[in-house]
Amino acid sequence: MGRSRSSAGGEVATVEGVSVGPGTVIPGLGAAEEVGHKADMDWASEEMMSFNDHLYDGRYDQCHWCYFNRYCYRIPDDYPLASAAPLLCAGITVYSPMMRHKMNQPGKSLGVIGLGGLGHMAVKFGKAFGLHVTVFSTSMSKKEEALNLLKANKFVLSSDPEQMQAAGKSLDFIIDTASGDHPFDPYMSLLKTYGVLVLVGFPSEVKFYPASLNIGMKTVSGSVTGGTRETQEMINFCAAHKVYPEIEVIPIQYVNEALERVIKRDVKYRFVIDIENTMK
Repeated sequence: MGRSRSSAGGEVATVEGVSVGPGTVIPGLGAAEEVGHKADMDWASEEMMSFNDHLYDGRYDQCHWCYFNRYCYRIPDDYPLASAAPLLCAGITVYSPMMRHKMNQPGKSLGVIGLGGLGHMAVKFGKAFGLHVTVFSTSMSKKEEALNLLKANKFVLSSDPEQMQAAGKSLDFIIDTASGDHPFDPYMSLLKTYGVLVLVGFPSEVKFYPASLNIGMKTVSGSVTGGTRETQEMINFCAAHKVYPEIEVIPIQYVNEALERVIKRDVKYRFVIDIENTMK
C-alpha cells in the first residue's frame, strides 16, 4: 500500500502520485488469453497469488507484486491506507460472494459463522447492506464484540443446541468463514427455502446429509477472491459508506510478536505493518 505511479486502463495514460494497492492475484501466462481483455479479470486457471506462490519459471517467491496495472486498485484519497490493506484480501473474499448471491438486499437475514478477519468484514458489509445480521460462534467471549463493536443484531452460541434450534429457518444467507472442522447440517437447518450458504473458510472436509440441501432447495457455494472490477467496486463502496476493517497497526520489528498473537487468536481483527514509518 502506498502512493505510487499507476496506470488508468492498460497501456493508456499514467497517473502520478495516486494511492494504489495490489490485489491477491496476478495474471499467469495465458490468463489474458483465457478470459480475454475484459474489464473484470476473474480468477483464471493460470493466475498466481501475489504472495507465497511460484513464479512463471517455477521459482518460489515469498513476496512479489503485480506485473500488470489492472491488478492494482485505486484507493480513494479520503480512505486510510492502513484500512484499505485488509480490504484487498479479507474484504474481497467475502464481498465477492455476497454480491454474486445478491446478499445486498435490505431487510434480508444473514448469518456469519466465525468472527475473525473474514467474519468481521462479512458483518460490516451485511450491516452496510441493511441486512439483519446474526453471528455464530463457539466462544461466548465473542458476544460482546459481535453486538457492541460490530453492531450485529444477534449472537448465537453455536455449541448450544437450544439456541441453534431457536434460530431454525431464520436466515436467507450464511457466510461460513470457519476453517476449523465443524458440522454443516445444523447450519443448513437455519436456512429458509432457497437459502444460500457460502463457504470461504477451509475446513478439512465438508459433509452434510443430502436432505439438508435438497429439502428447501438450498444452495451451497464456495469462493476465494473476486475479480478486478468488483474489487475496485468494493473499495469505492467502503469509502462511500465508511466501512473500515478493525485493525492494529504495528512496526515491522513487532512482526514475530504479532505472529505469536495470531496463533493465540489475540488480534481484532487484522495486523497491518507500517512500512512507511519503518523505512524512515
